[in-house]
Amino acid sequence: MGRWRAVYFSHGAPVTSAFDLPDRLAAKADAALIGVDDAHFAAVAASLARQIDALTGRLEDARLRMGENNQEVLERDLEVHELTARLRLLRRFGLDVCLGRMVAEGEAEPVYVGRLSLADEDGRRLLIDWRAPAAEPFFAATHADPMGLVSRRRYRWTRGRVTDYWDEVFTADALEGHAALDDQSAFIASLGASRSPQMRDVLATIQADQDAIIRASSRGALVVDGGPGTGKTVVALHRTAYLLYADPRLGHRRGGVLFVGPHEPYLAYVADVLPSLGEDGVLTCTLRDLVPEGAATGAEPDAGVARLKASAALVGIVEAAVTRYEQPPAEDLLVRTPWSDAWLTAADWAEAFEAPEAGTPHNEARAEVWEAVLEILSDQFDPEAVPPHLLRRSLANNAELTGRFAKAWPLLDPAGVVADLWSVPAYLHAVAPWLTDAELRTLTRADGRAWTLADLPYLDAARLRIGDPEAARRARRRAAALASEKEVRDRVIDDLIAADTDHEGEVQALRQAAFAERLIDEAALPSADPDALAGPFAHIVVDEAQELTDAEWSMLLRRAPSRSLTIVGDRAQARHGFTESWQQRLERLGLGEIRVSTLSVNYRTPTEVMAEAEPVIRAVLPDANVPSAIRSSGLPVVHGAVADRDAILDAWLAEHAEGEGIACVIGDPSFEPRPRIRSLTPETAKGLEFDLVVLVDPEAFGGGIEGAVDRYVAMTRATQQLVILTSTEPGASTEPGE
Repeated sequence: MGRWRAVYFSHGAPVTSAFDLPDRLAAKADAALIGVDDAHFAAVAASLARQIDALTGRLEDARLRMGENNQEVLERDLEVHELTARLRLLRRFGLDVCLGRMVAEGEAEPVYVGRLSLADEDGRRLLIDWRAPAAEPFFAATHADPMGLVSRRRYRWTRGRVTDYWDEVFTADALEGHAALDDQSAFIASLGASRSPQMRDVLATIQADQDAIIRASSRGALVVDGGPGTGKTVVALHRTAYLLYADPRLGHRRGGVLFVGPHEPYLAYVADVLPSLGEDGVLTCTLRDLVPEGAATGAEPDAGVARLKASAALVGIVEAAVTRYEQPPAEDLLVRTPWSDAWLTAADWAEAFEAPEAGTPHNEARAEVWEAVLEILSDQFDPEAVPPHLLRRSLANNAELTGRFAKAWPLLDPAGVVADLWSVPAYLHAVAPWLTDAELRTLTRADGRAWTLADLPYLDAARLRIGDPEAARRARRRAAALASEKEVRDRVIDDLIAADTDHEGEVQALRQAAFAERLIDEAALPSADPDALAGPFAHIVVDEAQELTDAEWSMLLRRAPSRSLTIVGDRAQARHGFTESWQQRLERLGLGEIRVSTLSVNYRTPTEVMAEAEPVIRAVLPDANVPSAIRSSGLPVVHGAVADRDAILDAWLAEHAEGEGIACVIGDPSFEPRPRIRSLTPETAKGLEFDLVVLVDPEAFGGGIEGAVDRYVAMTRATQQLVILTSTEPGASTEPGE
């Protein structure tokens, strides 16, 4: 390593070290301990600056480059996207792009692990990407299996400088030169840190059991099963970034990855994680986002309706319903034209209706069927005697022909088809004859479009099967606009060539088709933005998957033809019960290759909280996978009265300065959110975490599994302290923090 000292800039002020250790850690500031790191960070800083300058220049050049054809324009746009993403990542981090370092047996030089790979101008590796195979020991090494490591160091970065670091040694010979030898110190310190409105960066403290799942193969379905606080969401997010880096099948240009979360607060909470890992192209959504009607839907209030619509088999009625609109006429049709009459027999109709390829959406297939009808009729005329374009125009204006065709294969509205199923009992009975009269009455409603969450799988299936009702109209408008543009272009070219007296040079080049085609900007023609969430995707990650019904699973599986999925959940947190094993449920859904990995250590929830939460879930699910908490906050669970709510929150805010954590009131819709204090239901709190949780009247959540799960989930959101308030005066009360 070099012996020179670099000058860094922290918020505009020059500093000579990347380390800014507090006085209480003065022993760690010894140059013998951090000098090598400082020299290395200087090289990292210089390399980052060079790369940013180089990428900025390349980006400016790419933006100025004109493509000679559509392919070159596409390649230029992709290059601009990739350069912009890389620059965004480099500018997002400074030296804190480095996570830590490790020293292998027989090696004198440490290897530094970062969020990305980085080399100096001589090609010397300064950082290895955390997802690279060479970085695996940094996360996965344990004292039982050091994986060839002698030591490991992790950094805590604050505002671009190291404010703490922790060393771990795996051999007695490695003790010299290390200041912090508690192998859990970095991790435990991170667990005790205050929470923020968005998930904190935890990449440097990924644990060995989590890392093994993150790096597992994308083949088949991998279930990550774990109770509260086991880091399931952390694993899901980091696995997403890892697979995009390591699996050649999953890159953004090769199918990509879809990440599905349980609700919008969850997506907002984790929104910053994937960009911080260098992946800003991952699509994230909830099930509601998969269909346009989802945004306005609420829960299904009728339990009987919800139970019936949860069946994947019932979703199949959408196919049967659409098929009823694709029946060829059984009677022959005489088609009169100005030249002579033609016949469309029942066999001709059947032949035309078979023209579309399997899987073509109904509305798109309609144009293909109509084209087949016109061809069958046109074959009955002599093209020498009857101009084809005049014949086709005549057939298109034939009211009897178009009327019969429109009735046999109409344009459909996906939402309208589903609405008819729920509002016309005879229609529903025709496509689902196995339903009993009682079930038909249960599913029938006056307003077929009064959508609930239970309708989303049916709306989604209908959109996939039917297609966009406007697609055919847009295609016709686009074709007409393109034809008009070409007519104008050809007329202009003819005029220019006619006016060219020397018949040489650039004007004559207009006769070349390739040159002429570039004169039309097809991007400006009428078109529709593709539905990015329609898929298919090479891999889908689903968090809180225990809540999905079979019908909702059908929405995701039709987007995952490869059946490559990461399924994250906890059977004990299923609000409506989960009596099967993961294997049984997923096999029933049609998945084949299934692996289950279990996380059993609760890293987040203090032992004080788990001691109170565990009996709540065990009362209804004695065999629940309740994880073992590994840390104590030193703060007991507080019981009090609802009337004390505001005083408790005021006291907490007074004790915790701005930026020191967030709190949440769960179960009290009357509470108006304040800065750093949220108000959520047990359902919308799922997947989130808070320093303080104030749980209001948990017994009012209801009985049975649903009520117990809601209480269990709400209690285990706390990372420091839990306060339980009831409307009835409790027997004893403790002030928070005592």
